[in-house]
Amino acid sequence: MAADTRTSRTVAEKFVERLGRQDPDGIQELFAEEIDWHVPGSDALPWTGRRTRREEVAPYFTTMWPHFAPGRSKVVLERVVVDGGDAVLLAVFTHTVAASGKEFTTPVAMHLMVEDNRIVRMHLYEDTLAVEKAFDAG
Repeated sequence: MAADTRTSRTVAEKFVERLGRQDPDGIQELFAEEIDWHVPGSDALPWTGRRTRREEVAPYFTTMWPHFAPGRSKVVLERVVVDGGDAVLLAVFTHTVAASGKEFTTPVAMHLMVEDNRIVRMHLYEDTLAVEKAFDAG
């Protein structure tokens, strides 16, 4: 059953709040058992790709976050647009690669779909080329 706009906004706000705290387990508990998760990107980056189960959510973050220099990331949430079960987060991410010190900035759109108070879909849209170049040792 699709969620109403108010429920979707509440779930999206919890997602953003837990993301800001870097709480991978708290983020994971917002997701349904079966999910449609897609983070496009280079095969060289171990956190990109598809996931289909709730238990894959926390490992996504615990795999990705150590690649960024602690305290050097900035997330500017510009807007949250909610319509029924769909929530779209528009933001700008700036990260510094821990291994190289390279900084990159990318605009981001994140599409969440909420059903029965749980996130069933998370698709991330970002400048994957900028991310890949930041991690390129060349």
